[in-house]
Amino acid sequence: MRTHWRSAAVAAVALGLAVSPVGAGAGAAYAWGAAAPARQAVPAVTVPVPAPTPAAGEFPQLTPAVARELDTAIRKVMTEAKVPGVIVALSAPGKGTYVRSFGVADKSTGMPMSPGLNTRIGSETKTFTVTALLQLVDEGKVALDDPIGTYVDGVPNGDRITLRELAGMRSGLFNYSADEDFGKAFLADPSRPFTPQQLLAYSFKHPVLFEPDAKFDYSNTNLILLGLVVEKVTGQRLDDYINREVVAAAGLKHTLFPVGAEFPAPHAQGYTDQTLSGKTANATDWNPSWGWAAGAMISNLSDLRSWAKTVATGTLLKPATQAERLKVVPSLPGAGYGLGIFNVQGWIGHNGSLPGYQSLTVYLPGPQATLVVLLNTDTDYRGSEPSTLFGQAITRIVTPDHVFTLPAQPVTGH
Repeated sequence: MRTHWRSAAVAAVALGLAVSPVGAGAGAAYAWGAAAPARQAVPAVTVPVPAPTPAAGEFPQLTPAVARELDTAIRKVMTEAKVPGVIVALSAPGKGTYVRSFGVADKSTGMPMSPGLNTRIGSETKTFTVTALLQLVDEGKVALDDPIGTYVDGVPNGDRITLRELAGMRSGLFNYSADEDFGKAFLADPSRPFTPQQLLAYSFKHPVLFEPDAKFDYSNTNLILLGLVVEKVTGQRLDDYINREVVAAAGLKHTLFPVGAEFPAPHAQGYTDQTLSGKTANATDWNPSWGWAAGAMISNLSDLRSWAKTVATGTLLKPATQAERLKVVPSLPGAGYGLGIFNVQGWIGHNGSLPGYQSLTVYLPGPQATLVVLLNTDTDYRGSEPSTLFGQAITRIVTPDHVFTLPAQPVTGH
């Protein structure tokens, strides 16, 4: 559970928590109990990130020669970052499809990775939670500029922090997954369930970090609050609502917001070094409730390939609402964060990370290209999330003018 920016979800997020997000961790960048890295002040402007979309002709045919080049690049990242297994899908209309799996799904048995495996998607859950919220906006049941205090009591600055600022990671609320006591409690018993209220308590004991909308700061706390808004407005459990109104509505057959630690077979074993000892452990059956609306969901390659376009083009939303979602605020070089979504050098989507697993699901509008990367470890390599390293290696080959790059953030430890 990285609590840093490791992925770029623009921080990309999901990050930390290893419900990492973006950047070097939008995934995360420092470990529980470690000093947090200096926070970046980001101007409160909503100017689209300058990342021109390539013409369709700039995306190459996925020929056998290109496939061999991709195979080599992916294997190189696997070897250097010591990734047990990875699944990759890359495609664009008229350009062909590249689907490959590499390495092992289970280090003890040698079972190979395969494209049909289910996986935990960490902070990619944020794209589903925010989609649910935006559907309620379309229905006139909530407004993006409503203060969170209208729906949830006891939120610091709750009378001034808006739903828009929560979805855009500009609330100033402390990230509960960066709290030392939370980290100790989770790692002492990774099977224990957490309630949303317990998670918020870890955040609210800290002072706010800045005034609403003053800066960008990736915080899982924001999504817990948005999940509670969805529950209050609909009168339904968040998992039930998302499974029906988002997952089913999008035609996804293998995507699930779990109630507890259930993990439908088949799936890979997930390996993490986010442990009290710092030694690698099998985190496959750890309870993801601590991520809840920020990072608890499960999916697979085929569903995420479909979801990449759905979330990037706004299939489930009104055009005006999708336009609000895609107004990104520059947050890292070449990257910006909108409402539960990032734009990294033109690639739109999100990444995810939680103990044992990482994912990256992105869409490039010009050529309508989709890239999905799934792997069964969240262990950093030289301060970078391996999902980012795969995304970078792949896009260098197929879209050299739009390389998926999330600058590494300082990693204080695990």
